[in-house]
Amino acid sequence: MDTIDWAHFESVELRIGTIIEANEFPEAHNPAYKLKIDFGDSIGTKKSSAQITDLYDIEQLVGKQVIAVVNLPPKQIGPFISECLVTGLYRNEEEVVLAVPDKQTPNGAKLS
Repeated sequence: MDTIDWAHFESVELRIGTIIEANEFPEAHNPAYKLKIDFGDSIGTKKSSAQITDLYDIEQLVGKQVIAVVNLPPKQIGPFISECLVTGLYRNEEEVVLAVPDKQTPNGAKLS
């Protein structure tokens, strides 16, 4: 595993946001949802594509808080532009478990 210095780590903006909209993404090569996430007043809302369909239904996602990287450049995913990277952990080779706070946290709070 490569190591990074503190300056590189500190440049990654990991923030808490609340999913306010979740939709099917049938055009994606791998099963995914299109998410709209509220990161509070200072960051606003951002869109993301998330390959989490194995463990989550759309109804479970709206209102859920997630941890996301918000300072990556936009990424074109088929006809969709993803503006942030929702974080998760591989439970096995296909299933992704979302990285979430265990208590309600203000949108936009920075992971420390």
